[in-house]
Amino acid sequence: MATYYIGADVHSNSIEIAILHRRKIVKRYTIPTSIQAATQVLDSIKGTKQIAIEEGPMAGWLYRSLNHKVERFVVSDPRANKYISSYGDHDDKIDAGKLARLLAGGYLNEIYHTDDKERLELKHWVSLYHDRVQDAVRSINKIRARCRMYGVTIPRQVIRQPEHRETWLDKLKRPALAKQLIMLWIGYDATARQARMAKQQMITLSSKFPIIGLWRQLPGIGFIRGVTLFAYLDTPWRFKKKNRLWKYCGIGLQRTASGTDKKGRPKPAVLHLPKACNRVLKNAVLGAALTAIHQKGNDFSEEYERMVQNGIIPSNARHTVARKLLTRMWGMWKRCCPFETHQVYVSETIDNYVCVSS
Repeated sequence: MATYYIGADVHSNSIEIAILHRRKIVKRYTIPTSIQAATQVLDSIKGTKQIAIEEGPMAGWLYRSLNHKVERFVVSDPRANKYISSYGDHDDKIDAGKLARLLAGGYLNEIYHTDDKERLELKHWVSLYHDRVQDAVRSINKIRARCRMYGVTIPRQVIRQPEHRETWLDKLKRPALAKQLIMLWIGYDATARQARMAKQQMITLSSKFPIIGLWRQLPGIGFIRGVTLFAYLDTPWRFKKKNRLWKYCGIGLQRTASGTDKKGRPKPAVLHLPKACNRVLKNAVLGAALTAIHQKGNDFSEEYERMVQNGIIPSNARHTVARKLLTRMWGMWKRCCPFETHQVYVSETIDNYVCVSS
């Protein structure tokens, strides 16, 4: 049976489709961005069908709606598709054809998407919560900056607790600043209330997944960090090796080596943290590691102190602790079992490498 490789360049109003067969573009379509139009095109192709799109706001919606129509649906990482962005001419039709050729050659870096509606709903609420928290922090920084413009230091409780504001403003005796703060507080109160609403939804939806509660046995893992890791990782089985999990979370090490020295020997490899990673996961894992290190009396803090005493710089020691913590969570998730202190987890070795701090 013939195999057709389909590249689709997706936009809000239209989708450019290029169909590759035997190394040639045999058909092109320009269709409106709708499931019905895409289904008609896919149903008209008789044979084995593989389709590729780039990650974007509509990628998950298209994947869940059209995945059953093709033998393989690939959501690719646009940052890795250098051939599309940097070589030759560039427009929607050309990009769709190039995407089909990359799919046929097996050069696409696939991004995971889930079909589980409950996990997807939880993930949406988690992302909405972090977005609202960021806006609330941004509003607080604006309030503090506005006060500094008048040489005023505003107390923490005045910013966050409305019952203290009126009394503090009366003592301030700065009408111009007071009017500006009242306006800024409207935005902060709204985002803070939205963050609380999102958190309540997270608590309700996360009760269906017991592993989140088991993770809270670990030092440094609270509800927010646990549900964030669960929602953004989706499933432990998407990573074949722990090294891939570490790199996706921004705490793994990438190896770079090139050339030889004057005696013809290979130069030592240099390890560095990946720049392309999930920032939300990186903040959650590193934050959990720092909390675990500061909480005395656990094996994470003891290992951190041992590494520092042995001459490892603190930043590398922190990332090693973060990798150990994430590996333990990964093992608990695979087995769906509580944490046991006698369990042995293999930590990463950095022998024969030059480690670069970041």
